[in-house]
Amino acid sequence: MIFLNTMHASVSPGITFLFVGLLVLMIIALALEEKLHAHKSVITGVTAVVALLLGQVTGIFTDVESHGSHLPFYVKFIDWGVIAIILGSSIFIDITSKSGIFSWLAIKLTKMTKGDPFKLLIYYSLMTVVFSALLNNVTAMLIIGSLTVVSLSSLKKMNLLLGFLLCEGLLTNIGGLLTLISSVPNIIIGNTAGISYASFFIISFPYVVIATIGTIYLAGKLFKIPSLKTEVDKAEAALLIENFDEHEGVESKSFFKLGWFVFIIFILVLAMTDLIPYIKELGIGFVAMAFGILMLIKIRSKTETTYKAIDWDLLFFFGFLFVVIGVMEHAKVLDLVGNGVIQLMKIGDTGGPIALLWASAAASSVTDNIPLAAMLAKTMSGLPEFAQNFWWAIIYGANLGGNITPIGSASTVVAVTIIFKNNLKLSFVGFIIKAAPFALFHLVLASGYVYLIGLIHS
Repeated sequence: MIFLNTMHASVSPGITFLFVGLLVLMIIALALEEKLHAHKSVITGVTAVVALLLGQVTGIFTDVESHGSHLPFYVKFIDWGVIAIILGSSIFIDITSKSGIFSWLAIKLTKMTKGDPFKLLIYYSLMTVVFSALLNNVTAMLIIGSLTVVSLSSLKKMNLLLGFLLCEGLLTNIGGLLTLISSVPNIIIGNTAGISYASFFIISFPYVVIATIGTIYLAGKLFKIPSLKTEVDKAEAALLIENFDEHEGVESKSFFKLGWFVFIIFILVLAMTDLIPYIKELGIGFVAMAFGILMLIKIRSKTETTYKAIDWDLLFFFGFLFVVIGVMEHAKVLDLVGNGVIQLMKIGDTGGPIALLWASAAASSVTDNIPLAAMLAKTMSGLPEFAQNFWWAIIYGANLGGNITPIGSASTVVAVTIIFKNNLKLSFVGFIIKAAPFALFHLVLASGYVYLIGLIHS
């Protein structure tokens, strides 16, 4: 068995700041991921190796003891529950999507708009939020973005594509606030704070609804996405939209029906995990893995196709990141971060959470919000009891910061990538300028909402 003593080894300030420097270099490298031409897993992997070597040289691991186990002590640093959730959900979604249920739904909704651009924006925006909440931000953006290109191209409205894609990219981070597993920061912070799936949904739902409506309204106005006015325009659009075939992506009717059935059951079981005997002790990670394995039975002779589709870079990124965070804990780096959090908390239960929200958003806008969420969750878990809205401040800040810059979240990176692929121009500064009104609206609304959560839980 491997465990950590409650009394950590004595660490000098010089050693602590040495590891602070290493952490800062990792965060900068993650922010410059594309320019470095290096995947996240490579950046965190190199950092983990260097951190462990430095840890041994500086003697910060003298408080780690091993009894009766051949596993390296740093394996203990990894949160395997988070790994299970991501791996299981990735397998499940990849196989389920092959049934055609997602493309069917998207095309069906497109035809329901009868070719009206603003109605199309509403439908795609709502679908973006739902897909981001039930799947993940990147998958949602890839699906919705590609379908948007097809729809606007068919409707001969490609001049509206930039506005659509930006709106959808921003809404992926709004939808990512709806459930506990909608985004990685939610998983990390929610698990640390002990927030259940059902509680997370109940608290976040009102904010997501208001933020979605406001975002759609702003997008329509700022990007000049009109509704069809004349009967001639409506008739022409209706004729074009008839060429869409929602059954084109459905290869097997039986698989299509199975996909819908299992997908609905999957969502229901996730929502009620805390209420189901035996399952509640195993957790959400078990549920995700169980349903992933269940769907593997469907393609039992072709599992290699799904294994190739899994984002292994993301999984290794998490594993290495947890190792880095574990090392930083022993180097007392988290103590420094904790002192900063404590200073914000001293502002009070009213101003403290709001200050923490904006600080988290600013930090996540220029770097990956995953290391930020992991660091703050780890730090706050070791602090004395505090108001519940401090946890929510980090959740909203880490997610909404992704709407400030094009590197703030993986989904906005995908949105910008689709924009470039369609020969549309949008610079780094240009993104910030166009996204600024939305980000300001989201953060101001979140500030008021976090304040309200504080009043309710006080």
